[in-house]
This record gives sequence, structure tokens and C-alpha cells, in this order.
Amino acid sequence: MIGFDRTRRWGCDVGEWRTDPAFAMCRALWDGAELSSFAGGPFDVRTAVAAIPSEVKDGFLLDQVPWEYFPEGDRVREAVHLLHTNDSPVRIGAGVVDGMCANDMRAAAVLAVPFLIRIAADTRHPYRAGALSEASSPARARYFGVASRDELLLHRADTQDGDPYGDYGVEVTGYPAGWSVSAARAAITTDIALLQPLLGDPDPSIRIHAAYTLATAADHDRAVRASLQDRLAAEQDPAVSAALVLATAEVTRTHPHSPTIAWMRELWRQQTQAPEVRLAAAIGWLCLTDEPVPDDLRAAVDDLATDERAHAMNALPWMAIASGSEETGLQRCVRKMLHPDQPDPPDCDDPWAPRR
Repeated sequence: MIGFDRTRRWGCDVGEWRTDPAFAMCRALWDGAELSSFAGGPFDVRTAVAAIPSEVKDGFLLDQVPWEYFPEGDRVREAVHLLHTNDSPVRIGAGVVDGMCANDMRAAAVLAVPFLIRIAADTRHPYRAGALSEASSPARARYFGVASRDELLLHRADTQDGDPYGDYGVEVTGYPAGWSVSAARAAITTDIALLQPLLGDPDPSIRIHAAYTLATAADHDRAVRASLQDRLAAEQDPAVSAALVLATAEVTRTHPHSPTIAWMRELWRQQTQAPEVRLAAAIGWLCLTDEPVPDDLRAAVDDLATDERAHAMNALPWMAIASGSEETGLQRCVRKMLHPDQPDPPDCDDPWAPRR
């Protein structure tokens, strides 16, 4: 990860950024221009992603994608090219997307999403797991250590109370982050049909990240939720099953469905279920309701959330993002959701510190 100094803004060279075409838009916004005046134009990544033809995505015709309109777009394009042609390990290919999102620069990374999904769907590609693990990065505003009932599975709106930037605000470059997140989710929704078969992939990590990616898609017809629950009925791996439960909860948070909330409550009560599934269902149910924590849920979580299981469940991306330097994601979720009055451990907000 590239650090911050006086000449770089979280990995983006200031001199290079000022020559980027999108800088003019961001400068205009800083000077008071209305964001709506740029909607639908060349610097609107939502429009840019929606306009990429299927043949361009399927054929990896990267030169026909407007990378140059977004901060460090050329860098992302080169990373996708290297990853697609097997000329780069994941840390240089898909890792560029992950790194930019972690550094709060999603706009250009969004353009990579359709290509990352296609790499993941190629069963012959050696880096497909890494590509899929980063495909949903631009679709989430990453806040390390967020594990409360109100925010763990929350998909914030693009706008709120008349604020055109919504809850996401701006990226470090000044680009509207809500546009990036919205565009990424739309790209994933467009490719639901490519992602759903990956729920049955032989590789457990592929199945986990397919669920994690599908959880960000729009699901107005409930097809995503149905595919997650169908796969859960056949899944034998407890960690993957837990991922399917959390993905179902995340989709339901975006598209409320009372029968699913009731199903999730019954799931954490079923002692025949794997502990990982019951814990995931308990967390999911808590995020989907504002009801007081039932005594039997507290008892179940206290019994099942062992240190060993908490560390094992940190392999799930939801838990990894929720974790801090002193806590696993599960431990933090338990503390924030069941014991919200307890203070944070010292230094637990440093995501790079070694975990004890």
C-alpha cells in the first residue's frame, strides 16, 4: 500500500492528477458548480459503465473503454490487461483495483468490474479467484471496523435530504463517491447471470466471493436471493454456508422481505445447523431488525463465538472488513451488536496493525 506524503494523495500523484481530464470537473465542483450539470456526461462513470457494449466486455476490447476520463484510469486499464493476459500476479492486476478502492479512489476501478467478472467466470484462468475477490470492491464504501447493526450490511443511498453527494461524500480526488458505488452496483447487476453459476464452483473461495459480489446487486425480482438460498440448501462447507447467509441478509437489507427475516431468525435457533451458519444468521437478523436482542440469541452467540471460530470466520470478507487490529470481525460484531456500551479496544481502528 502506498502511503501518504506531501507530493502524493493516497497513491495518486498530485501533478499527474491535475492533468487528468476529470480534474476540471472536480475543480468546478469545488468552486461551487452543481453536480447535476455533469450527470450523464463524459465524466459520469455511471453513464460510462452503462455504455460499454457487451462485445467490448466479452472481447476485452479495453481500448474502447473511456479510462482516460477518470483518475488513474490508464493504470487500471493496464492492470486489467496484464491480469487478462496472465502477465501479472493478482497483487499487480486485481490488486490495483483493491488498492485504489482502499485509498478511496473508485471511479476508474469501476470500469474494471465487468472485466474482472469475466476473468472470474473463465474456469481456465489462473487468477480468477483473485479477480473475483476484487470485483465488488468499488461497489462498497469501505469503512474498516464498522460492525454495528445499523451499518454492517447497509447499502447507503446515493442522495439524502437533497444532498447530491449522499452519504458517500467525495473521493480523495474530489470525485463524487456515490456515483462510483452506484455504477459498480449497476455493473454487477448487469452480470448477475455470469455470477450465479459461480455459487456452485468447485473452489470454496470462488463460492464465497460470488456470494459477496452478488450481495451488492439490485434484486428487485428476488432472483439473487433465491439463488443464494437454493445454493445454501446444497452447500456442505460451513464457511461458504455462512457467506450465503450473510449475502442473503445483505440483499434483504437493500430489498426488505419479511419472510426472509423470519427465516433468518429460525436459522440461528436451529441447533442442527453448523455454528458458522447460526452465527451468520444471528448477525444477519440483528442487521435486519431493530428489535431488542433476544436472550436465546445472546446465549447462542456466547456459546458459539469461540476465539478459534472467530479467527476462522475472518476468512469471510464481511468479517475481514469489520475487524480491527485487536479484534476479529466476529468479535467486533458481537461487541458492537450485543454490547454496544463497551468501549473499543486500544488502537483497534488501525487496519494494518498485527492482530493479536
